[in-house]
Amino acid sequence: MIHLDLIGIGTGNPDHLTRAAETAMRSADLILLPRKEDKAELIDLRRDICAQVLAGTSVQVVEFDLPVRAVEGAYLDTVEHWHDAIAERWAAEIAAHLPRGGRVALLVWGDPSLYDSTIRITRRLVAVERVTVVPGITSLQLLCAAHAIPFNAVGAPVMVTTGRRLREGGWPEGADSVAVMLDGGCAFTTLDQPDAVIWWGAYLGMAQEAVEAGRLVDVADRIVARRAELRRVHGWIMDVYLLRRGRDLVGEEA
Repeated sequence: MIHLDLIGIGTGNPDHLTRAAETAMRSADLILLPRKEDKAELIDLRRDICAQVLAGTSVQVVEFDLPVRAVEGAYLDTVEHWHDAIAERWAAEIAAHLPRGGRVALLVWGDPSLYDSTIRITRRLVAVERVTVVPGITSLQLLCAAHAIPFNAVGAPVMVTTGRRLREGGWPEGADSVAVMLDGGCAFTTLDQPDAVIWWGAYLGMAQEAVEAGRLVDVADRIVARRAELRRVHGWIMDVYLLRRGRDLVGEEA
């Protein structure tokens, strides 16, 4: 029997691990750590977390190269093929290192439920008989904490979407607050929203954390320039932002 734990680890800061996450890590027989091209710092953060949490245990930690998603083709098709390849890689590593079964864990950035496909990929693993999800701190929580703002306006909903959807469809209809993830192209620059406010953050919870906030028309160019410079310096970037329009613009002067 293979028992798979999907453990949310926040954004790489060991202080953000829950006690449940630490317990799950120590209970594993095998922890799989993915390596991504040109993102050595990400694997280093996972290594540091394992070194701190697993000290004095016999948990086996195995690294593997994560398959790369194709850049050509329809987006959803390329994602499906990519997920198939990841599942195959996981299955191969589990079979090689836990041939008699046991408990395997994957460390998931943020929380496994929010714009992460780990849960979906596990459904492709026929050898896994049980899946447990350990929730983690999300980048949206850290963003609001960094700016000391509430996630939603009073009595109002928040639309959580991606940069691609924001660029293609504009400001979501009926939403005064929009949280945007997975935006590699600064889609906020395409919006015609003179009264909107943006709260942006990159590397949230990490030593290199960077934040910007203000009226979108005033700070958009500054965010684009700072994001490009941070990516150049670190070789990668993970960022997220919250947009809001209307009367409840708490913290807009930040």
